[in-house]
Amino acid sequence: MIRFNCKRLYACALSGALLATSVTALVPTSAAWAQVANLPDFADLVEQVSPSVVNIRTVEKVSAPAEGAPQMDEDMLEFFRRFGLPMPNMPRQAPPRNHPQQPRDEDKPRGVGSGFILSADGMIMTNAHVIDGADEVLVTLTDKREFKAKIIGADKRSDVAVVKIEAANLPAVKVGDVNRLRVGEWVVAIGSPFGLENTVTAGIVSAKQRDTGDYLPFIQTDVAINPGNSGGPLINMRGEVVGINSQIYSRSGGSMGISFSIPMDEAVRVSEQLRATGKVTRGRIGVQIDQVSKEVAESIGLGKPQGAFVRAVEADAPADKAGVEAGDIIIKFDGKPVEKSSDLPRMVGNTKPGTKSTLTVFRRGVTRDITVVIAEIEPDKPAAKAPAKPTKPQKPTVAQSIGLVVADLTDTARKEMGLKGGVRVESASDAAARAGLREGDIIVAVANVTVASVPEFESVLTKLDKSKPLSVLFRRGEWSQYTVIRPMK
Repeated sequence: MIRFNCKRLYACALSGALLATSVTALVPTSAAWAQVANLPDFADLVEQVSPSVVNIRTVEKVSAPAEGAPQMDEDMLEFFRRFGLPMPNMPRQAPPRNHPQQPRDEDKPRGVGSGFILSADGMIMTNAHVIDGADEVLVTLTDKREFKAKIIGADKRSDVAVVKIEAANLPAVKVGDVNRLRVGEWVVAIGSPFGLENTVTAGIVSAKQRDTGDYLPFIQTDVAINPGNSGGPLINMRGEVVGINSQIYSRSGGSMGISFSIPMDEAVRVSEQLRATGKVTRGRIGVQIDQVSKEVAESIGLGKPQGAFVRAVEADAPADKAGVEAGDIIIKFDGKPVEKSSDLPRMVGNTKPGTKSTLTVFRRGVTRDITVVIAEIEPDKPAAKAPAKPTKPQKPTVAQSIGLVVADLTDTARKEMGLKGGVRVESASDAAARAGLREGDIIVAVANVTVASVPEFESVLTKLDKSKPLSVLFRRGEWSQYTVIRPMK
C-alpha cells in the first residue's frame, strides 16, 4: 500500500498554496517505494512457462436434422432453453423429390479447457472431466499449431487425464515439490478461462490438504479460476508446476476467490499408471468408514478425534478375512497415523494390490495390529439388508434409567446379521432417544465392553457411574456407529 505525505498537503492547503504543492503531496515515501519493490513480478515467470501451456477443445459427433426437417437458429434455441420455454412447433418443410431424408453427423463443440506439456514428445496432462465424453480432442499450442490428440487414459476418481499429440521438441514443464509449498506462498495459474487463451491470474496458497470429499486432498488458493481454466497448471515462483487447476467454489459459476488444485505429486503418480497401462490400479480392503467425533473419542478413551471409524466390513473382503470388525477405529496404516477418515482411502489406494499391510486399530479400549492383504479396488457392491427378527422384550431393569428397553437376539437373527452378540432396542426414550437410538437398533457394546445378551448389558450398566456420559456402539441396518448417552439432569 502506498502512503502519501498528508501533513505537507494539509499545511500547504491552509497557506493557499494547494495547487503548487499537490504534486509533492502525491510523491510516495521511501517506505512506500520499498513495499512496491517487494511485490512479486510474474512477467519472467509467465514468459518461461507459457509455451508449455496448451488450449484443449473437445468435439462431439451429433446427428444433424435431415434435409427438409424443421430447423431453428441456434441463438433462438438457446433463448428457449435458458428461460425454460416449450419449443415451438415449426412447420415441416417438404424434402426435395427423389431425395431420401438421411440424417448426417456433424461435429459439435463440446467444451474448452487447458492442459500442459509433460514431455517433449507430446504427452499432455489435463483434467479427466475436460475430455470426458469427447469424440475428438484438439490441442492448440501457443505458436497456434493445432493437433488432434489421442487419449492415453483418464481417471475420474482423481480427475487426471493424459493425452498425446504427434510432435517433437516441445517445451515441457518442470514439476515442483508439493511438500515445499507453503500456505501464503504466491502462485500463478495459466489457462483458457471462457476460451480466452493464455490468460494469467495470480494469488496465494490459502490451504493445503483441503478435504472436499473427493479422493485426493486439494491445494486451495485464491487464484481466479473460471470455466476453461480446468486442466491448466498451478505454478510456484520457481516456475514449477505444483498442481492442476480442477475445481472452484462458486454460487454464480464464476470465480469467487476459492479454487482447488490437484497436488502434482498425486497427479504424477496417476499419470505414470495411465501412460503405462491406460488405467489406474488402486488398493482396497473392503470397509465403510466415517469420521470420529471429539465426543465419541473422549467417551471411549481414544483421547483425541483421530482415525477412521469402521461402520461396516464387506463380507469376504481383505479386512473381513484379517479380522477387522465393525466398530473398530483404524488409527494407523503401515505405521503412518490416520489423522482423519479421508486419509485411509488415499493410503490404501496408493498401495499396490497383493501387498501385506498393517492396520493399527483401537477396539473397545485396546490397541492392536492386524495384518491385511490389499486387494484391487472394484465397484462397491450394494449390501443386502438383513432384518433383525424381534423377540419379546425382557423385563426392563437398569436400562430403563437411561430410557432403553432391550431384548435378546435370536441365534437366527445373529447369524443373518453376522453378529457375535448384541441386544435389540425395543424402545428408546429420554436420554437414549436424545442420543439418537431408536427401535430396531442393535447395541453391540457399551463403555468399550461387548455385550452378548440382556443380562450382560444390565451387568455393565450396573457397574457404571450414572453421572458420566455413556458410549454406545450400535448397528443400524448394515452400518455400525457410535453415540453418547448423556445422563439426565
